[in-house]
Amino acid sequence: MTDTSLARPPHTWQIWWMAARPKTLPASLAGVVAGLGLAWAQGVFRPGVALATLVAAMLLQIGVNLANDAQDYQRGADRPEERLGPPRVTALGWLPPETVFRGAWVTFGLAALVGAYLVWVGGWPILAIGLAAILSAWAYSGGPYPLGYHGLGEVFVFVFFGPVAVAGTYYLQTGELHPWVGWVGTGVGLLVTAILVVNNYRDLETDARAGKRTLAVRLGRRGTQVEFALLLLMPYALPVVGSVLGNTPPTWLVVFFSFPQALGLLRAFRERTGRALNPLLAQTGQLSLVYALLSAVGFIVARYLA
Repeated sequence: MTDTSLARPPHTWQIWWMAARPKTLPASLAGVVAGLGLAWAQGVFRPGVALATLVAAMLLQIGVNLANDAQDYQRGADRPEERLGPPRVTALGWLPPETVFRGAWVTFGLAALVGAYLVWVGGWPILAIGLAAILSAWAYSGGPYPLGYHGLGEVFVFVFFGPVAVAGTYYLQTGELHPWVGWVGTGVGLLVTAILVVNNYRDLETDARAGKRTLAVRLGRRGTQVEFALLLLMPYALPVVGSVLGNTPPTWLVVFFSFPQALGLLRAFRERTGRALNPLLAQTGQLSLVYALLSAVGFIVARYLA
């Protein structure tokens, strides 16, 4: 049944705030924070570039959210009477899809304006990353072959919110790349991908009825539980393996301070279904940001202990 508390539309600014999904923003910040920490560990920090990178990342995330809101409605994947997740403004009739699409393109445009400065700083590699990010963001639930509808959403999220975000941020700060970028980017990307898994696990039945073949639909409940467990546990294996191989500093093990939070999420994921999973979306996003912050601390400490 539809939540009657949502029958009356809120103020316009509240509608747009809801459509932007601010609770998802830790996902866009985690990779940037980790990349900034790695650069600082090399003795480099450019505050203006850092601020522009954070703003561009958040604008891209908001643009993705707005486009997804309208695209899912048009494809029939969002029905208010069946929806288990937070309300979608297009499906509720609070904004027409054309208006939400315009908001998405305005947001992408603002991201491109900020990105122009970052391209001036970082050159063609940053231009390539920015264009690929915008095109992939639109293709996530739009175009002739929407990634999220064919079980490829996790790939998009992992690549762009993990290795690409960390590497791009680090490159903008230092003008070079370091093997550490791959290790940390992988850990962050896995945790951010887990946010999408929570969303798709919650919507498994409704997505299947709508013909949305997410990876959760393909794997089923048990398979998705295994996937979520791997995404939450593998980031903690990385600093152990990296330390043993001598590829990352032992101080990266500081990320284990967030391990109890990960275990709590694993238990909740196994025990909950439907709307009870909604709090896990924000909590998993918070874990990804905490992991990124702790990673930054670990590498910065390693520099001062060297």
